[in-house]
Formats: sequence, structure tokens, C-alpha cells
Amino acid sequence: MQSDPKKLVEKNSSLNHSELLKVVSHVQREQGEWILHTLMVEGCDVPFKFKRKGKYLSLKGARVNITYYPEQQVVAGITFEVMKVVRIKRG
Repeated sequence: MQSDPKKLVEKNSSLNHSELLKVVSHVQREQGEWILHTLMVEGCDVPFKFKRKGKYLSLKGARVNITYYPEQQVVAGITFEVMKVVRIKRG
């Protein structure tokens, strides 16, 4: 089922959608049964994170369309801002 990012953003005001972002870093690591993906995109200092069941081909250098929302994560007592990815697709 393909979801329309415009409809997702309309339904949830905390969601954001960006198109044709250039990925400068893509790290994949196992977290239990899941693979945690962390992306850094050009012009943004905040990581984009999402989980999937399997590994992807590296997205480094690719252009992607991302639907996401800001989230706070606490690591060792320090709060970090991350972007939680709801939908990602090559641009």
C-alpha cells in the first residue's frame, strides 16, 4: 500500500515532509530482530532514524523523499533531537 505524504501530513500536524534530500551518511546496525538505519542529510545536523526488518543498499549519495517528525532521545542523561522517519523513498 502506497501512502501519499501530503495526506499523512494533513492528518498529523507534527509530521514534516521533505523531498530530494541528499544523503551524506547511512549507517545500518542490528538491534535485536530489527536493523536500525541512521541517515545524515546535507544541510542538517540532526540524524534521521528508522527501523526495518532487513538491510538496504547504502543510500549514501542518493536523493530521498522523507516523511518524519522530531523526537527527543536521552542517551547517558543527555537529550538529543532526532528525526523519526515514517516514510522514506528514493527521489
